[in-house]
Amino acid sequence: MIEKPIESDRLEGLLAGVLNYGTWLASAVIALGLVRPLFPASAPFPIGPQLVTLGIALFILLPILRVILMLVLFLKGRDYRFAATAAAVLVIIMAGIVIGTLSH
Repeated sequence: MIEKPIESDRLEGLLAGVLNYGTWLASAVIALGLVRPLFPASAPFPIGPQLVTLGIALFILLPILRVILMLVLFLKGRDYRFAATAAAVLVIIMAGIVIGTLSH
């Protein structure tokens, strides 16, 4: 049985949800990291700055997660032309990450 291509409304809703909830999660992690130093505890390492860094990393990962979600949905819907485009974008992003990491 051949599945029909993904409806654009469903795709837009899923992508919007990922970005919306991801933004809220990243913002909450950053806020927790900023508020954490106000409540001293016996932590052996500075957990506040690490939480802020984690929140920033989540913001950076959101577009990558969006491309991965699009790739999976296009493959599931057997829309191989758009899946190839999403895969190419993902390869370009990953190449940029590798080149940026190796250049330091």
